Amino acid sequence: MALNDRSRRRARNKTRNKAQELKGQIKEAAGRATGNRRLKAQGRADQTKAHLKQAAEKIKDAFRPKR
Repeated sequence: MALNDRSRRRARNKTRNKAQELKGQIKEAAGRATGNRRLKAQGRADQTKAHLKQAAEKIKDAFRPKR
């Protein structure tokens, strides 16, 4: 696998994680605005998942060889 393919995959993963975080923020805000506790909780859960995935990406980056 070429280095560019790896870079693209890392960027795609980071973009997906950020999108999931934003989706969670929107769900949480909608739940708060409508008084829907379940939707608010789902939003918080989405954000937590995204943060955990982002942390895993940072750990992977830390162990990748530097050029």
